[in-house]
Amino acid sequence: MSTRTNWGGNLRYAATRLVEPVSVAQLQEVLPTLGAARALGSRHSFSRVADTPGVQVSTASLPRSASVDRDRGVLRVEGGARYSDLVPELDRTCTALANLASLPHITVAGAVATGTHGSGDALGSLATQVTALEIVGWDGELRRLAAGHPDLPGAVVSLGRLGVVTALELAVEPTYEVGQTVVEQVPLDAVLDDLDAATSLGHSVSLFTTWADPDVLDQVWVKRRTDRPAGPDPATALGGRPADGPRHPIPGVDPAPATRQGGVPGPWWSRLPHFRADHVPSAGREIQSEWLLPRPHAVAALEAVRGLADRLAPLLQVCEIRTVAADDLWLSGASGTDVVGLHLTWHLDPEGVAAVLPALEARLAPFAARPHWGKVHREEELDAAALYPRWADWQDLLRRWGG
Repeated sequence: MSTRTNWGGNLRYAATRLVEPVSVAQLQEVLPTLGAARALGSRHSFSRVADTPGVQVSTASLPRSASVDRDRGVLRVEGGARYSDLVPELDRTCTALANLASLPHITVAGAVATGTHGSGDALGSLATQVTALEIVGWDGELRRLAAGHPDLPGAVVSLGRLGVVTALELAVEPTYEVGQTVVEQVPLDAVLDDLDAATSLGHSVSLFTTWADPDVLDQVWVKRRTDRPAGPDPATALGGRPADGPRHPIPGVDPAPATRQGGVPGPWWSRLPHFRADHVPSAGREIQSEWLLPRPHAVAALEAVRGLADRLAPLLQVCEIRTVAADDLWLSGASGTDVVGLHLTWHLDPEGVAAVLPALEARLAPFAARPHWGKVHREEELDAAALYPRWADWQDLLRRWGG
């Protein structure tokens, strides 16, 4: 146990024991015996949200099947499934999800529980796709919460505190295709002058910078559905140049793991993630942080962060700026407001990152920035009650469920 780490390599888990149930029945039997416990999915969290001084409960051996009910418009996903596991069934039934995260390698339950998201002005976090969930509480009871249940908005983004999710139902729609275009060397000032114009260029838009040049976005990835009007040429609209070949989000890195670009249409699941399911996107050895900024404050917040460019750049692999639509989930980073996500992928330098976090968080504090639950931030400084209007309801839910 002492050598187990998360995927990025920045955490060594404090848990003293790991259990790996293979069925819901076994989960129900074992959870009441564990005491302090947390669910552990694909280990892609960089914070201690999945850690505990007690027992970690791995979902790796739980069933992974997925099945579409076209009449109800939902995909039922079992607790061990990763997003890549869903593709065969969705392809078979000609259905799709509205959005995906950058990585298809992560578990559905873990992504939902931490408020993980893709990008798109009209697209909510992955948790907003949930229409029902089933969860085994720490008392061993299997609970089902469906649409209309008063606890569902609190239980979806649950941080693994309520038990182990054994199944989810996700809203689906008819399948569609997406073309992905990469534009390079985009003037940042022009984007900040009209951020809405830039982020509305596609179904999903991601802005990338290393902050090495604080006046330039290294890349902008524009993902467009082919069943919708094309809109203006991305390179012309952004004032940049079209990439002359495939790119990785980190400049200079081999693009082989990245999804197909050049505007070539392909199935939604092969374009919405940045990385291909059949490739490992990197070897880990990184740290990730992210803050969700209320959209009205986003430009001012980004300008404030730009002022730290000389301190950020030496520590960064890349910074990604994304958008997420508002929702009503109690612990979501987009709860009650549209947000712009400021995501930083750091080199694996825990001391260096820890040294710059106070200055970075001080720059973001005036803008009511909410940290991503699964990524590195100064957890001891988080005033959750001030940032999440339903925080008291969440605390009540924890008490009622014994979390």
